Order: sequence, then C-alpha cells, then structure tokens
Amino acid sequence: MNDFWANAIWSLAPTVLIGLIFWFVMHSIIRADRNERKAYSRIEAEERAKLAREHPAG
Repeated sequence: MNDFWANAIWSLAPTVLIGLIFWFVMHSIIRADRNERKAYSRIEAEERAKLAREHPAG
C-alpha cells in the first residue's frame, strides 16, 4: 500500500509542476499587460493635457 501512495505522488508531481509553471507565466503576462496599459493611459493623458494647453479651445 505504501508503494501506491508513492506512485500516486510521483504520477501527479509533473502535472502539478507544469500547472504551477503555466500559472506563473500567465500571471506574469497579465500583470505586465496591466502595467503597460496603465503606463500607456498615463502617457496618453499627459499628451492630451499638453495638447490642450498648447491649443486652448475657443
């Protein structure tokens, strides 16, 4: 019976490890995308404000 649990753990270990690696990679990609969109929005807002100062309406 002891071999059963050892084999079960060794059988599941690669799947769990690959799953954790996949989760870490996806989490990193999503976080990087979120940060990039935030930075792009900030830069775009600065450019719009600068344009509004240079060319006031009216």
